[in-house]
Amino acid sequence: MTFGKPEYIIAPDPAATGLTRAVRGTDHTGAEIDIAVVEERPLTIYLNRQEIVTAMTIGDYPEYLALGFLRNQGMLRDGDRVTAVDYDDELEVVVVRTDSETTFEDKLKKKTRTSGCAVGTVFGDMMEGLEGKTLPATEVRTSWLYELARQINTTPSLYLEAGAIHGTVLCQGNRPLVYMEDVGRHNAVDKIAGWMFKHDVSAEDKILYTTGRLTSEMVIKTALMGIPVLASRSGFTAWGVEIARQVGLTCIGRMRGKRFVCLSGEDRLVRDIDPDQIPDEGRKSGRKGASE
Repeated sequence: MTFGKPEYIIAPDPAATGLTRAVRGTDHTGAEIDIAVVEERPLTIYLNRQEIVTAMTIGDYPEYLALGFLRNQGMLRDGDRVTAVDYDDELEVVVVRTDSETTFEDKLKKKTRTSGCAVGTVFGDMMEGLEGKTLPATEVRTSWLYELARQINTTPSLYLEAGAIHGTVLCQGNRPLVYMEDVGRHNAVDKIAGWMFKHDVSAEDKILYTTGRLTSEMVIKTALMGIPVLASRSGFTAWGVEIARQVGLTCIGRMRGKRFVCLSGEDRLVRDIDPDQIPDEGRKSGRKGASE
């Protein structure tokens, strides 16, 4: 089985200015070393005149992050028309403007999304947005999964450069399209959602790949985006699996070498390749566990 070189629409740029800084420390032998450490900074998101949330982020693609966050929280709906997205680098503020005011004051209090894995902001009505949700009855070929995993895991990234970061990749068939990274997996998937919303990209034939765990929030956001397949190198949470089964999302985890586990939406899988044709993974040069 051969693997082509991915041609991303957006790919990580580990050398981009401001995403990492060199920090001096000592290693296990006591020798001084300089390593690249990921930056994180606050980004305050406004919807028109209403302050919505302050997110801790690496700072790239703030417009996509804001659009995706609002979209995934149900604050931007299909009929809403965005007239402008204004970002102020000095104030670290992004303002999404629509052609009519929205009212979320009753449910909004100032919240801070930290970079911690388990404390992404989730409003209670995200689950309500899943009521009656039907995901497309598309197919996902196992040969695509193997090829996507190989391409994504060997793409130069901040994860391989500095660790301590999550990646989310929007894919179509065996092709990775848009690869976003951030200190929280929630931010990374929101950037994908924002890119899709801005460019009016359809979801029915897409696969979402994440380096992080398949948690309830990841499952909910993927379903709200209308993407029928969610895959990861990492494992599952029980609530994430339960929700995936309720909404009919294909949920695939523990993708390592020729192995994976599907705990929901097995009917979409087309096993079109013998796993014995897939080589076992060797030890990666990246920092193990940085995105687990």
